[in-house]
Amino acid sequence: MNRLRKKLDHLISIKEKALVAYLVAGDPDLDSTLDLMHLFVKSGVDIIEVGVPFTDPIAEGPIIQKAHDRALKNNISLPNIIKLVEDFRKVDDSTPIILMGYLNTFSFHKELIDKSDQHGVDAVLVVDIPGELSISSYGISNPNIDSISLISPTTSQERIEKIAKNGSGFIYYVTLRGVTGSSNLDVEEINSNIKKIRSYSDIPTLAGFGIKSNEDAKLLSEYSDGIIVGSSIVDMITKQSESRNFDRIGEYLRGLKNAIL
Repeated sequence: MNRLRKKLDHLISIKEKALVAYLVAGDPDLDSTLDLMHLFVKSGVDIIEVGVPFTDPIAEGPIIQKAHDRALKNNISLPNIIKLVEDFRKVDDSTPIILMGYLNTFSFHKELIDKSDQHGVDAVLVVDIPGELSISSYGISNPNIDSISLISPTTSQERIEKIAKNGSGFIYYVTLRGVTGSSNLDVEEINSNIKKIRSYSDIPTLAGFGIKSNEDAKLLSEYSDGIIVGSSIVDMITKQSESRNFDRIGEYLRGLKNAIL
């Protein structure tokens, strides 16, 4: 059992919801990314999702797209990110790390992903592959890492069943139609769809996309096993990138964690 499954099992056993925080590796630079990862943990984050920069991040809204662009201008690549994870593991060997990115990157670096658990990675989330499939469907074979699947409000009942049964680690439920950073959460729809997912799978279901405030976090944690926050954090990183003073992010994360307790 890897770190991700251990962490989620533990949180469920103590009836606590998971807080997952996202950032883009290399924005504003790798040293800052490493500092932020440690800040996340100190501020109550249970799981870290590391965005792998890509030239055409189709699932992302403008805030995260710009972060990808900045990281690519810094020549950030998957080998750099694996080294980042290794550096993080020198201090923290318990916080689960998920790599979130796009198929082209993972396929190109197949050998790295095949051995990524040896470098401290616990799961991958490949945004642009169908949820019924996993990285193994594309010739990437690593039974020691989870392949996380996405389910959205527009996913059909038939596909929800297939994806829920195929997923590992947790199911990432997209709380809204559109891209990351949007708003207008439909609570009734979210509750109904998460119930459907749980009828087909006993792995945790976490909710992400569009979560900005403590109120959003508290509301969605009532229906899910945890929340995933990205755009709001990336926006704050951008605004503090010159000063490298990220204290406000720590305060924001502590507020989210307290809201879902």
